[in-house]
Amino acid sequence: MTLRLDRVGVRFGFGRAGAVTALDEVSLEVPSGTFAAVVGPSGCGKSTLLRIAAGLARATTGTASADGVRIEGPSRRRGMVFQTYTLFPWLTVRGNIGFAPALAGATAAARAAVADRFIALVGLDGFADAYPNQLSGGMRQRVALARAFAADPDILLMDEPFGALDSQTRHIMQTLLLEIWERDKKTILFVTHDIDEALLLADVVHVMTARPGRIKRSIQVALARPRTLDSLTTPAFMALKREVLGLIRDEALEAAGATRGE
Repeated sequence: MTLRLDRVGVRFGFGRAGAVTALDEVSLEVPSGTFAAVVGPSGCGKSTLLRIAAGLARATTGTASADGVRIEGPSRRRGMVFQTYTLFPWLTVRGNIGFAPALAGATAAARAAVADRFIALVGLDGFADAYPNQLSGGMRQRVALARAFAADPDILLMDEPFGALDSQTRHIMQTLLLEIWERDKKTILFVTHDIDEALLLADVVHVMTARPGRIKRSIQVALARPRTLDSLTTPAFMALKREVLGLIRDEALEAAGATRGE
């Protein structure tokens, strides 16, 4: 399923303080089965963009659509993974992963089969009956990732899902995400502050301007797949990283200059 944002703008009103433009004329397309990342300075509207794609927020102007159908609200066809774990504390690992299939009317046996498959995929064998408060942060995020894929959405929207993890666990989760995506080929739009992460995971990286957020440049990531952490050491990767860093640095300096001018 193809995700498309067409000239999306968002303005927030703050009473006497006036209105703030968070996003301005943002257009991008994520073709079916591809992996796109969005990076940019803090406060540029990356998460707002993702919430519009999820149907959790409305654009002031422009449209968001999936396979040509306008997005008017949340849908089971678009899954969301947040930075926080958002697990149901009263459900076990198996119960959390099987929640979406249960809503879809799957039988108990089918739910168990789906849950067991993803428990194995994310390396949580032996923890199926554990509750979230019995798991480490990295393990809880594995459950969140498994739950999102178990829902079998056509589009997966990810808002800095590994941002709170330590470096070692983050690398494990990135590798795991790539393995599952290579297998299932979901359409993914992934927001991150981490340039290495964006270039490791994505087919294309959309670099946003400082607020109001616009697409400054879309960079094709022409690195061979499958990718591993060794991909981060190649000359091609370093060249791409310098390009993205330069774009973001320019935006940060411009924003700082505008603030001083005010």
